[in-house]
Amino acid sequence: MASEETQTRNHTVRDARDPSPGGTGGDGAAAVTGAPARKGTTRVWTTRLVVVGIMLSALNLRPAITSLGALLEEVRDGLGMSGSVAGLLTSVPPLCFAVFGVMAPRLARRFGPAAVVCAGMAAIAAGLVIRPFTGGTPGFLAASALALMGIAVSNVLMPVIVKRWFPDRVGSMTGAYSMALALGTSTAAAVTVPVTDALGGDWRSGLAVWAALAAAAVLPWLPVLQDRGASSAAGAETAQGEPFRRETAQGEAEAAPVLRITRSRTAWALAVFFGLQATAAYITMGWMAQIFRDAGVAAGTAGLLLAVTMVMGVPLAFVIPRLATRLPHQGPIVLALGVCGLAGYAGLYFAPAGGAWAWAVLLGVSNCAFPLALTMVGMRARSGPGVAQLSAFAQSTGYLLSIPGPLLVGVLYQHSGGWGLPIALMVALMIPQMAVGWLAGRDRTVEDEATGR
Repeated sequence: MASEETQTRNHTVRDARDPSPGGTGGDGAAAVTGAPARKGTTRVWTTRLVVVGIMLSALNLRPAITSLGALLEEVRDGLGMSGSVAGLLTSVPPLCFAVFGVMAPRLARRFGPAAVVCAGMAAIAAGLVIRPFTGGTPGFLAASALALMGIAVSNVLMPVIVKRWFPDRVGSMTGAYSMALALGTSTAAAVTVPVTDALGGDWRSGLAVWAALAAAAVLPWLPVLQDRGASSAAGAETAQGEPFRRETAQGEAEAAPVLRITRSRTAWALAVFFGLQATAAYITMGWMAQIFRDAGVAAGTAGLLLAVTMVMGVPLAFVIPRLATRLPHQGPIVLALGVCGLAGYAGLYFAPAGGAWAWAVLLGVSNCAFPLALTMVGMRARSGPGVAQLSAFAQSTGYLLSIPGPLLVGVLYQHSGGWGLPIALMVALMIPQMAVGWLAGRDRTVEDEATGR
């Protein structure tokens, strides 16, 4: 049945792209000359380019952040940053994700998602190559914001591209994209310091080198944008495919309930849980390497430890969502991840260097609250429109809530002269994360709490 639907979609796409009657030139001339075959070949190569573009783009969605975390001490010394300003720098990513991510759907409607992602990769490349050479903190922050703007819009639109081009392979393509994202995150953390040393020890070169990867990610999208026919076909394929019909059918059936999402306690619990786990993640990416370095761990080893923390998300991003969907209440998973986080923070306080590898693994497990949060978004609403509304509310509110955390860590570090108070703050934030995560994991939906009357 699925193969028949796929064939029907492909036939519809061919008909949409061929203006002649019947979609084959009317008199069969096109079949004789082989034009449909050439179209099919072009479509295959364009699809392959989209796959390459997705993978390369996913690789670029975190190196701008984790490469900076590995060299934060050198950047602070080179630009004369205070601890508070460095904390502000680590708060920029969630701020940009909250602000610029909202713009992505509107830009995609006007220019197309592939064009916006291509422009996003160009913005990442420009921001990364400019920011080390701006000569001051304001310019460094502005160039970082440019790169993060590109990441924000690309992060939002990559799933859209996957669904548009691969409606029958959403799961496998999303898994591959997630693995590429985690790989880029961990690789940047692991190799930035060795690459910097190989380039003469200049932190500017060590940060700027990641612009080359972003520039490479621009290239596959250019032929895709030129092949407007293929792009239109992809849109037609999505429109004619089963996912679109199913969504439309659900929309008609589920249009009656009007959700007032802010009335839902579950929505608020999920939004706060999303924000607190994002806070922990950005504190980890921005400061963990520095914690290890201040404890006497070598810079290169500290980068590897951060990479270990980030790479834990590769296997667990597949395991945790599957486990969560099999449980009526996801609270036990929330608690297990929280306990790992508390153990990791305790290790950073009492023996940061002695058990560094163990603490890195524990914090990596704890940071896998992100895929759990995304899974719970899909489980806490019955309808497609409800999931979309809950996702927008939870993520936008959550990213806004996560902004002060990394900044406050920098302020506490500067004024206390050590990591005792910052780690105490991390522990203090983990407790409510576990509490609201337990509430968000209860077996109920926002439609039960937020339906307008």
